[in-house]
Amino acid sequence: MNSSANNLIQQLRITTNESSSRRVDSEMQDASRLVKSRTRWQVAILCLAIGMASEMLAASDSPATDMLRGIFAPRVVGVPPENACRGLMVMPDGEIRHYGFRHDAGKHLQPVYISSRDHGLSWREFPVIGLTAGSMVRSPWSGDFLTILCKPKRVDAESWQTALNMCDGSGFFVFRSAQGPEGSLTNSLINRHMGFMARLPLALRQRRQWVQPIQRRGESPNQPGVLLSNDDGATWREVLLPSPPAHKIEWPHEGVRWQNYGCEPTVVELSNGRLWMLIRTSQDCHYEAFSDDGGNSWTTPVPSRFYATITMPLLFRMSDGRLLVVWNNSTPLPELKHESQPGLNKSEREGTSEDFFTNRDVLHAAISADEGRTWRGFRELYLNERRNDGDFRASGGNRESLDKSIHQSQAVELPGKKILLAFGQHPLCRRLMIFDPDWLLENHREDNFAYGLGGWSVQQYLKSVPGNFRGVSGHCAYNRRAGASLIPHPDGLPREVLQVARHPDPRLLHEVEGAVWNFPCWQRGSLKLRLRMPQGSKGMQICLVDRWFNPVDPVVSRFAQYVMRLDLAGSINAVPALKPDTWAELEVRWDQNSARFSIGGDAWHELLRVFPTRNGISYLHLQSAASEADPQGVLIESVAASSSD
Repeated sequence: MNSSANNLIQQLRITTNESSSRRVDSEMQDASRLVKSRTRWQVAILCLAIGMASEMLAASDSPATDMLRGIFAPRVVGVPPENACRGLMVMPDGEIRHYGFRHDAGKHLQPVYISSRDHGLSWREFPVIGLTAGSMVRSPWSGDFLTILCKPKRVDAESWQTALNMCDGSGFFVFRSAQGPEGSLTNSLINRHMGFMARLPLALRQRRQWVQPIQRRGESPNQPGVLLSNDDGATWREVLLPSPPAHKIEWPHEGVRWQNYGCEPTVVELSNGRLWMLIRTSQDCHYEAFSDDGGNSWTTPVPSRFYATITMPLLFRMSDGRLLVVWNNSTPLPELKHESQPGLNKSEREGTSEDFFTNRDVLHAAISADEGRTWRGFRELYLNERRNDGDFRASGGNRESLDKSIHQSQAVELPGKKILLAFGQHPLCRRLMIFDPDWLLENHREDNFAYGLGGWSVQQYLKSVPGNFRGVSGHCAYNRRAGASLIPHPDGLPREVLQVARHPDPRLLHEVEGAVWNFPCWQRGSLKLRLRMPQGSKGMQICLVDRWFNPVDPVVSRFAQYVMRLDLAGSINAVPALKPDTWAELEVRWDQNSARFSIGGDAWHELLRVFPTRNGISYLHLQSAASEADPQGVLIESVAASSSD
């Protein structure tokens, strides 16, 4: 049997995880073309393929597939056994695994994987017996499984990456197996430098080539790059890109951010064979670079359209050709003056490590049907369930992970073009989730608080011990509390309304309360806000923004696209608007170039654009305007956003 026939059988087996009839038809057409005018045994292969296709079609009517078909909005289905980014894989028979570890009764680490045989809907955990390299990728050319790991000079003998103990020396090693992660492994040293891989190797479609995104120490502490192989992983060569610039102390910052330079790159292959890389940086956005020659040379990294700071991006191509990006579309609080922050060590003051993370509690996704030229979505996939915890630093301890964040992610495609996403770090926060990418394309969202504040960010930060782990529980994080909150309806109705106020508390980093709500990103849209200003209220700031800012952010109005200020007299931007203790409807309409607002549908008033956007507006940001105590605040009864795009 020749290599083409082998590849056909392997691809058909892999396809058993994709049960749509359209995909099966496509595979059968490919099989038919392959064996046309060939030998009898190749015709027999086609018959075998048709039988496998029939089994796939029958499986499409299984209860699990029916349940999967019913998922549209994001649904949590499990918890990964390890920080999410490269532990997820699909076996040839459609089994989905996520590798990781557990602590046993002592202090040992037990390698494990969780397994799903119903498209990710339910999971079972299994111990790993013997050596494993963790998740691997199957070669489309040889059928072998491979992965790349970096071995430090000293390796804990009980490390969950037990395959590293096979290796002589240190550096990047490629692991290979014909059977899979639990099969017989071989390894070879491919690069003696030290670094990190946030992703599994990527097999290109238009070149017989592997691409492994890496970071390693080069001309800067973290330099993005790739390892390339044109002989199915036997040999590899390294290509490094220049690092994005370091963060500088300039307004609104009084101190320097943790200097990431350029790390944790993610790469996707475009339809024309061009490679696109997104890079984690310390700036306000991910940087991007492109290669037209399979990764041998790259454009100089420049700012991309995707806002994010010190978080890991993910680029993913779906089987229908659409591109998905998963990232934290968020901006942290301005850096404080590190010299006056008690407890920071020299490295934290100078930016070689972090003081606080304040932008890792919200995860987003967007989708493109035109190779990344335009994007839809920018929707919140998930809000960290711990985001308001008073014991945020200490809860769950540091044994398995330090950061209680929901950045870092990895995706696989399920039948019916659903997406299974692993994301997050600490076991209290990381999740496995299934969603339909078409959910990102919705043109309406509304909320009247019937289901509480599950879709809102309202956290305030309690002054906390800064910096890295020092033998006590907690890592680069503030403890929190909920600020803006729900109160009984002032008209005595059996429902609640949102109150955005100011309650002085010397424990707080910022006393002002705020509330942040996301809707699908649109270049043209409208938002309706039903609000009420109690007697004695000191007003509110209303911003429309293209990214998530903390509810208490002191400078959000300088980066918002449009800002409306409700003052003590009930005027919005000096236009008479609200009467005390009376409900009113504020409506805002915007397009690519302008915006205007109206109260109760009367006259329309122009809004000035404050800050440019490439993406469109996707956030409502509410914040108390009070400079002192304001227990009355402003009340919100409902909110709705829509677009005709």
